[in-house]
Amino acid sequence: MARNFNTNTENCETWLTPPELIKALGTFDLDPCCPENMPWKTADKMLSQERDGDGLAAEWNGRVWLNPPYGRKTFAWLAKLAKHKSGIALIFARTETKGFQREVFRKAHCVFFLAGRLKFHRADGTQGDCANAPSCLVSYSLADTKAIFDAAARGDIAGAPGIPTFRHTFFF
Repeated sequence: MARNFNTNTENCETWLTPPELIKALGTFDLDPCCPENMPWKTADKMLSQERDGDGLAAEWNGRVWLNPPYGRKTFAWLAKLAKHKSGIALIFARTETKGFQREVFRKAHCVFFLAGRLKFHRADGTQGDCANAPSCLVSYSLADTKAIFDAAARGDIAGAPGIPTFRHTFFF
């Protein structure tokens, strides 16, 4: 789930991952930050702040789906996923930010820049307008990178991998 995120035409705080994106990437064991009444399943275990408390402070097990609250803590969520090393995050492709430089470019196994702009869904499940920024998928393991590339090969997602896929060979 994403909070503190607005599209160009709507002023909503809760925006949900498009269900077809979750389906394209396989099954997940944990979503640590979804709304209390999520209209579709993102993972086997879904934590909401309203019901379960702070998912960032919770213990994470298994493969994690992470569409973090967008805002000041976005990169704290990414830091935890980087340390956990199993799962995929969906975030804005704000490559110029210090957090992106630190938690994605310096730590990720892969970043996959999605083509176009996603249409997130409102809390009731209805689709909203296009997001106000491009999005990317971030993985911190070979298995999750493979899931992203398999989804792209099937045509379930469109986009292009970024430099971090080569980080282990050429950089840092």
